[in-house]
Amino acid sequence: MKVFLFVMFLLSSAYSNSSKNIVDYYRLYGIKEVEKQINLQLQDRDYWLEYLQNVDTSNGYYESIRYIMICQKDMKNMDVYDTQKMQKLFSTSVFTGKNNGDKEKEGDLKTPIGAYMLEQKITKLDPFYGPLAITTNYPNIYDKARGKTGSGIWIHGLPNDEQRDEFTKGCIALDNQKIKKLDKTINIDNSVLVISEHKFKNASKEDISIILSDIYKWKYAWSSSDISSYISFYDDTFTRSNGQGLDSFKKYKSRLFERKEEKQIQFSNINIIPYPNSNNKKLYKVVMDEYYKTNSYQFEGRKELYLKIDKDKISILTES
Repeated sequence: MKVFLFVMFLLSSAYSNSSKNIVDYYRLYGIKEVEKQINLQLQDRDYWLEYLQNVDTSNGYYESIRYIMICQKDMKNMDVYDTQKMQKLFSTSVFTGKNNGDKEKEGDLKTPIGAYMLEQKITKLDPFYGPLAITTNYPNIYDKARGKTGSGIWIHGLPNDEQRDEFTKGCIALDNQKIKKLDKTINIDNSVLVISEHKFKNASKEDISIILSDIYKWKYAWSSSDISSYISFYDDTFTRSNGQGLDSFKKYKSRLFERKEEKQIQFSNINIIPYPNSNNKKLYKVVMDEYYKTNSYQFEGRKELYLKIDKDKISILTES
């Protein structure tokens, strides 16, 4: 019932300037046609631009991620934002890796550039790391696809009773009072850490509208088993989280699509995170909940996409 009411609301918005009454439309053509029209609306960039008109997308687009931490390495600072209230909560100075640039391998003393989820809080640790540490998921699947190595990238505090250099081996270190404040402010289960080498580049509404509309075009091609359209959303350099390249992935998906199974695909809690990078490309990380069901398979869980915007279209680089 909730899904039906949501569909009615969206379609009534889409047809607000039309003489056709939504109830009559449903009565004449049925719910399948209503859903079809909604799917077409969600693929329309102008719809998303209008939807985003009063939404602050400068730090990205968030439906379920509540807190974003933006660390700018060359400025040696980190800003913490509440994405729901659209406000900065506080700023703090930080120490980062001894060497500049993006982390490539274990022991290079660099803090990675990108977007990372937080995993857990650690309180029982060496006093050198202060009162607590928050671990990240570096290397993420995009890092692994690019052959990056290393581990143990944390946000942590400082030693109480000893001097230390003004850099780390790759972690982000901050004053102990600020790490305690961060711990009290955020919930690590719905937070993301974004790290840039230089000044963070804001996301535009145009980019976000391209990503949202193309995600629904990609979803439509997927649900329709249109392999040609579906694969067109993938970059030539695409590598799946299991190491599968584009050619192998296309053959695999072609075999599945040939079954012509009816698919139920639903996306919810979509989050679009700007992904800083050393190549100065328009990269984004998309984290969302996916429900997928056919007669032979069912999946419900988190979906991750790493993509770039190229010629006003998304190009998927890797996914899980």
